[in-house]
Amino acid sequence: QVQLVESGGGLVQAGGSLRLSCAASGRSFSTYTMGWFRQAPGKEREFVAAIKWSGGYTFYADSVKGRFTISRDYVQNTVYLQMNSLKPEDTAVYSCAARTRGSIYHIAPSEYDYWGQGTQVTVSS
Repeated sequence: QVQLVESGGGLVQAGGSLRLSCAASGRSFSTYTMGWFRQAPGKEREFVAAIKWSGGYTFYADSVKGRFTISRDYVQNTVYLQMNSLKPEDTAVYSCAARTRGSIYHIAPSEYDYWGQGTQVTVSS
């Protein structure tokens, strides 16, 4: 049973930083793609970033490119999202997701097989 558990959310002022973590368990993720998504109140869930567990290839949404960095730790079996220069419009529930196949560039939430419970990120102006 795949489990994804996020942590690291919170309240931060605009311009600040946060690092989200996603602890993955239940199987080997060496062939998986891991993604971060976010959903703001009244809006649809949107793609933020993705990483291929093997090889470390990454892909970002234009809205976060240059500010956010996705990475993974083989030993800890954890995926991170380092968020810098945060803006009020980054406020959302951030969720970690995993998929077993498909291109890293396929960013629809329906392409992902497993989801964490989400963690709230609030950026004040």
